[in-house]
Amino acid sequence: MYKSNSFYLKKRFGEGLVNDFSVYLKLERSLSDNTINAYCSDVSMLDEFLVSNVMDQKSYSLEKVTTENLNDFLGWLQTKTISKRSQARVISSLRSFYRYLEMEGIILESPAELLDIPRIKPYLPVVLSVDEVESIIDSVDLSLPNGHRNKAMLEMLYSCGLRATELVSLKISDLFFKEGFIKVTGKGKKERLVPVGVPAMESVERYMYYRKLTPIVAKYEDILFLNRRGGKMSREMLFVIVKNQCRLAGVEKDVSPHTFRHSFATHLVENGADLRAVQEMLGHESILTTEIYTHVNSAKWRESILDCHPRVK
Repeated sequence: MYKSNSFYLKKRFGEGLVNDFSVYLKLERSLSDNTINAYCSDVSMLDEFLVSNVMDQKSYSLEKVTTENLNDFLGWLQTKTISKRSQARVISSLRSFYRYLEMEGIILESPAELLDIPRIKPYLPVVLSVDEVESIIDSVDLSLPNGHRNKAMLEMLYSCGLRATELVSLKISDLFFKEGFIKVTGKGKKERLVPVGVPAMESVERYMYYRKLTPIVAKYEDILFLNRRGGKMSREMLFVIVKNQCRLAGVEKDVSPHTFRHSFATHLVENGADLRAVQEMLGHESILTTEIYTHVNSAKWRESILDCHPRVK
């Protein structure tokens, strides 16, 4: 949960107001911890901007903040060359914060509702080919102490389209290999069932043999993927492992754990999977989020067609 270390923040925004906002986002909006931290960080930046550029501490009042002030804040952020996608996130943060203030009766009207969200070009994610995925997985040296663990993690990322946090939080009790499924706890603690392929299941089962040889911290006994000290694997360590295996496999694309999720979804769509089914497996609330993979597929299709056109050669 986000906590401010700024005395002035608490004084200006009211004692514990930002923490109360974070509790609201957690309990009533069911947002992820990462999103909550981002929203609260955005609110803190606004607070610092207002007191430094708009009003002094004595005259500071939430009721006095106008849409013009918020637009000035967004303009200030642009001087720091943040992306349009980040700007849109900040506006979403501000709208959520001021709606919360309205709901609590702290202000009468939100100045954030009139903010214009910048138009964002469709984002086409980096996607690995099937051959690249296989070369990355095959690059794992199984003779190394953590080789079987690393291979099992890569197999699960690609087989199930998991987010990094979902993978490192996966529990042994979430595995239903006899039925061919795993239970995934996604954003907002929402659970979903995802099919898992035979290669991934076999890799996990081989890893489980070596996992038993590792001294395990008691509270992490049910966590599937452990670090060398027997604790829970961190997201940061997972990123390092993925980057290292890409380097060893000679894959020069900018790859992260999320790239395996994009590749999983893209390959399913390319091979005719129902978009609604893909949406369910990814845990997307809106089908619009999943539709990006139809754009990726279309881009590839267009490229292959143009490559065959006599005027392009």
